[in-house]
Amino acid sequence: MTILDWIIIAATVVLVIYIGYRLSRRQRDEIDYFLAGRRIRGWPIGLSLLANQVSAISLVGAPAFIAVKTGGGLRWLQYELAVPLAMAAIIVFLLPLYRRSNSISIYHYLEKRFGRTLRLMVTVFFLLSRSLGSGVVLLATAYVISVCLDISLLGSLVAIALVTLVYTTMGGIMADIYTDIIQLAILWTSALICVIILVRMLGGIPAPLISSAPGRYAVIVTSGGAGSTFSFWPMLLGGFFLYLSYYGCDQSQAQRLLTSADHGQARQALLINGLLRFPIVATYCLIGFLMIPFLASRPAFAAQIVGLPPDYIMPHFFRSFVPSGFLGFVIAGIFAASLSSLDSALNSLSAVSWNDVLLKLKPGLNNLQQRKKLLVSRLLTFLWGGTAFLAAWAMADSGETVIEIVNKIGSAFYGPIAAVFMIGILAPQVKERAALSGLLAGFGANIYLWAFQSSTVSWLWWNVAGFGITSAVALALSHGGTPVPGYKPTFSAGLAKDRQAVLVMAVWSALIMSLLLALQIILSDR
Repeated sequence: MTILDWIIIAATVVLVIYIGYRLSRRQRDEIDYFLAGRRIRGWPIGLSLLANQVSAISLVGAPAFIAVKTGGGLRWLQYELAVPLAMAAIIVFLLPLYRRSNSISIYHYLEKRFGRTLRLMVTVFFLLSRSLGSGVVLLATAYVISVCLDISLLGSLVAIALVTLVYTTMGGIMADIYTDIIQLAILWTSALICVIILVRMLGGIPAPLISSAPGRYAVIVTSGGAGSTFSFWPMLLGGFFLYLSYYGCDQSQAQRLLTSADHGQARQALLINGLLRFPIVATYCLIGFLMIPFLASRPAFAAQIVGLPPDYIMPHFFRSFVPSGFLGFVIAGIFAASLSSLDSALNSLSAVSWNDVLLKLKPGLNNLQQRKKLLVSRLLTFLWGGTAFLAAWAMADSGETVIEIVNKIGSAFYGPIAAVFMIGILAPQVKERAALSGLLAGFGANIYLWAFQSSTVSWLWWNVAGFGITSAVALALSHGGTPVPGYKPTFSAGLAKDRQAVLVMAVWSALIMSLLLALQIILSDR
């Protein structure tokens, strides 16, 4: 690290904190803090959704999975087939529901449709899963900062957490959205820098060294065996339910859709996310693809990471091979990406804690002055940041890649939560007791699979199992029941522009599949 690297990192930190400070001066109440006054256009929301998913986990975890993780490889790209399909389902089923709710929290719908108990249970699930997920993001960033700056992992965690809390606590979701765009640009550029460095050091894009890495160049994998966790069907079906719930039933993402000016702007945001996510993920996977021959041609470097967790491969690469100046930019990009993911998570945790917990337990808080409401909202954000820090420290050096950890956490919760929302929309005969029983049954089944069957049942199937069991139990307990009084369908299959959006997403998913098959043929020929 040279003085130039430090200047670049410091400038990035100062910039995002300054933006948070400037935007904080526009806030008048909790609606401004949590929903930016419901006046954000579709394109910044869409880019913000992208930035949230493109965190340090991507630049650290994806190349590690492809290059060195046992059972890994380019098969990770199969996961991306599910993203456009999930965007299409959200546009049709969930987006109209949220636009009509006129609430800070998407879980407000669950109380209107079922009752307070179910809303509280889903809220608890969200708070638990999102705080753990935030810890994973924090940990992934700490790995990089710790190695590149040669400081302890604990010191790295503390530094990142403090900057994130200062920035997020001040600015609210408007600061989150607009700084997300800057952070996305920095991180994507950082990834391209890594690709260029690898290509130059390898003397071009080489033919894969199949003998040195058997199986890592397989893109579409349909067979079972040791790699069945990451084969085609669990990644497609499990990925669909995970992304449906993550983008549509998780407050940290859906809250951004609530900031939009109208339904059309929210639909545009989902389209942008669905179309641009694959090129970004492909960039990270290209780094992993190039790291395979790079490790084979640099045995001294490969020896340095033997015995280390897979996630340490990229931090050591940054420190050893990225030139001064570029190193500062890459670290700044990873740090910025961490902020973009943590800010949304902390803001949504604060929003749900306020709207779905505190106001339900003490309704009188709603009579507080607007200034005091804003102060409480910021205090909640600070407290959840501390929780994420503790979660990161607890998960340090777990032996799994951060990209697997964060997806396992989500997979335990997402299927049952998505099922409850879809049941509320499509099954008017299901009432609160049946829905709550289904939710607990689906979540309980996933915990059983995690605790006792994790070696035989892929965590990707937890999303499908949780969704299916929740739906089956709720529908079975409601067999022959009468529809909820006043029930009205909320899905928007009849809207022409929504139908067009669904078609675009379906075609894009098919095109991605064609690209992956073509890549499979090209790599097989080599």
